Amino acid sequence: MTVVNWFKRNLVVIAGLLTLSYLLLPNVIVTIFSFNKPKGRFNYQWQEFSTAAWRDPCGVSDMCGSLSVSLQIAFWATLGATLLGTLIAFALVRYRFRARGAVNSLIFLPMAMPEVVMAASLLTLFLNLGAQLGFWTILIAHIMFCLSFVVTAVKARVMSMDPRLEQAAQDLYAGPVQTFIRVTLPIAAPGIAAGAMLAFALSFDDFIITNFNAGSTVTFPMFVWGSAQRGTPVQINVIGTAMFIIAVLFVLVSMAIGNRRKKQKA
Repeated sequence: MTVVNWFKRNLVVIAGLLTLSYLLLPNVIVTIFSFNKPKGRFNYQWQEFSTAAWRDPCGVSDMCGSLSVSLQIAFWATLGATLLGTLIAFALVRYRFRARGAVNSLIFLPMAMPEVVMAASLLTLFLNLGAQLGFWTILIAHIMFCLSFVVTAVKARVMSMDPRLEQAAQDLYAGPVQTFIRVTLPIAAPGIAAGAMLAFALSFDDFIITNFNAGSTVTFPMFVWGSAQRGTPVQINVIGTAMFIIAVLFVLVSMAIGNRRKKQKA
């Protein structure tokens, strides 16, 4: 009976841990197989422990080149989407204008729309404009579909902000720019950071929209898709593991900084 009661009390925690384990299982598999030494072209069965792929992550032709392209696109797409998304979020929350409700609804369309539909629409747009498919068309497409996610994240943060803090700063003779930099921006920063991280992950990971609008440009997801047809190099697992570790470290550092600030305020 005691075991049953303990299980009931911790049911939510157990369910959460099981769900988290299920979500992290693919990352664990990728990490394990990054130390594999396959005998054939496909890295699907464990053969022998080896660190050769970690010592030479760029040993596969053109892989690091495609990784560099993906990182560049993700960086600039994140920068553009975060800047535009933050401005749109503040405009939607703080100002009243015509068609505000329509804009609010349109913002969610890219999130609800299947990616293949958006990819085909963007391809049609670029072809009608006579644009040459490549790095810039991918970048424009990524900014467009990341924008909605950034707006949603920043908008939620801005809606929870207390406007009296900005009014207090203005009462203390702070100008609009000074109020924004010293009060508004620090409070909105967690939402902006969350939107930027989401935009970077979506851009770096995207395949469908990129494949439609890439032309001859090859990003890392496209390289992985092409390699999977001929054989999967171990270096792909190395890059995946490295990106996962970097993301986890970034989250842990952010949590540590947040906890430290809470302690200082207390």
